[in-house]
Amino acid sequence: MRILVVCQHYWPEPYRLPDICEELAKRGHTVKVITDVPNYPMGVTYPGYEKGRQREQERNGVSIHRCFTIPRKTGVVFRFLNYYSYAISSTLWAKHIDEEYDVVFTNQTSPVMMSCAAIAYGRKHRKKVVMYVQDLWPACLQAGGIKKGSLIDRIFHWISGRIYRSADQLLISSKGFQSYLEKEHRVHSDRIVYMPQYAEDLFTQKLETVEHQDVNLVFAGNVGIAQNVDTILMAAEALKEEQRIKWHIVGDGVDLERCKEMAKTKGLNCIIFHGRKPLEEMPYYYAMADAMLLTLVDDPDISRTLPGKVQTYMAAGKPILCAANGEVQDVIHEANCGYAVNAGDWQGMAESVKRFLEQRDSVPFGENARKYYESHFAKGRMIDKLEHELEAACGDTRHSGSVNNTAEDD
Repeated sequence: MRILVVCQHYWPEPYRLPDICEELAKRGHTVKVITDVPNYPMGVTYPGYEKGRQREQERNGVSIHRCFTIPRKTGVVFRFLNYYSYAISSTLWAKHIDEEYDVVFTNQTSPVMMSCAAIAYGRKHRKKVVMYVQDLWPACLQAGGIKKGSLIDRIFHWISGRIYRSADQLLISSKGFQSYLEKEHRVHSDRIVYMPQYAEDLFTQKLETVEHQDVNLVFAGNVGIAQNVDTILMAAEALKEEQRIKWHIVGDGVDLERCKEMAKTKGLNCIIFHGRKPLEEMPYYYAMADAMLLTLVDDPDISRTLPGKVQTYMAAGKPILCAANGEVQDVIHEANCGYAVNAGDWQGMAESVKRFLEQRDSVPFGENARKYYESHFAKGRMIDKLEHELEAACGDTRHSGSVNNTAEDD
C-alpha cells in the first residue's frame, strides 16, 4: 500500500506514531507523513527547524513533510494559532499533492482539526480516510476549562462532528469513546473499531536493574491540566513523614511550572522533577520505579480515555497506582496490577501507597501487568489490525482471515 499519514505531531516530538509508521514501512508499505514543525510540548520550535529548515526529511523508511506551524508557546491565543496554522497549511498542501496514495491514515490527538488535511486529500482523490481517535473533541476543551454549552464549545462541537463524520472509519483507542462518538457526533457504530494503543519495543524488553534504597514512585508523561498532577503532590504531602518515599515526575507540559511552585510552597523535597527526557532514556526511569503513577481530572469524558502510558507501564511489568475514573480503573482492577481510586482522591492515593508498601511482596502486581499487556495490548496484534483496516479501506482484504480472529479478543 501507499499510505498518506496526517498528524500534527511526529518525531522528534514525543509521540508513538513514528513507531507505527516505521513498522508499516518495514512491512513493505510506502509511508508519507504530513506533520508540523516540531515545537511540542515546550511550545518553542526545536533547534534546527527554524526558518523553514528541514521541511523534507526521511527517517527509517518514512518520508516526512513539515508544514508551516506557529509554535504553541503559552496561553490560549498561541494555542489556537498553533492549532489553526497547522490545520490550514497542511490542508492547503494536501490539496496540491500530485502523488497518488491508496489510503489516508490520520492519527487524531489534539486538536481534532489536525485531520482536516487527510479529509481534503481523501475527497479530492476519492480515497478513504481511516482516523485513529486518541482524544475526544470538544471534550478535551471542556477538560481544559471551556464551559460545556458555551459559544466556543458549541462552535468546536460542530467542527468536531463534521470531521468525525467525514472519516470513513474511526479506530478508537478506548472502548468508552464509542458511546461519545455515537451520541455527541452521530457517528454510526459500524464505522467504529476498537484498537488499543501499545508500548514501544524498548519498554517490552527486560529492564536493567537500578539499585536503590528509597521507594521510588514514578509519573511519566505530559504534565497538563487533564493529568491532574496535583493529586500526586497532595498525596506526597500526606505522606511527608515517610522520608524513604520519593515521588518522581518525568515529563513536561503546560502545568509543570505551576506544579513545581506548588511543591516548593508546600516544602515537598520528596518530589523530584526530572523534566522531559528522550524516549530512549525512559527505560531507566521505569527500571528505577517500584511503582508507576497515573492521575487524571474528574471529568466524565476524560474518564472514557485509556492513556497510552497504561500500556507502557504494563509492558514494563510495573505495578500501577492511579487516581482516575472509568476505563483506567476497570483495566487495573481486571489485571490486578495495582490500586485505583477515584480521580482527585489524594487521600485515597496516599492510602494506596501505604497498601502497596505493605503488600508488594505478597501480590505479583508487576507480573500481572505484563501478562495482561501481552494478552490485550501487544504490538503485533495492534499493527496487524491497523494493517487490516487500511487494506480493507483500499479494497485489499488479503489478511482478513487471520486478523478477524484476533480482533474480537481485543
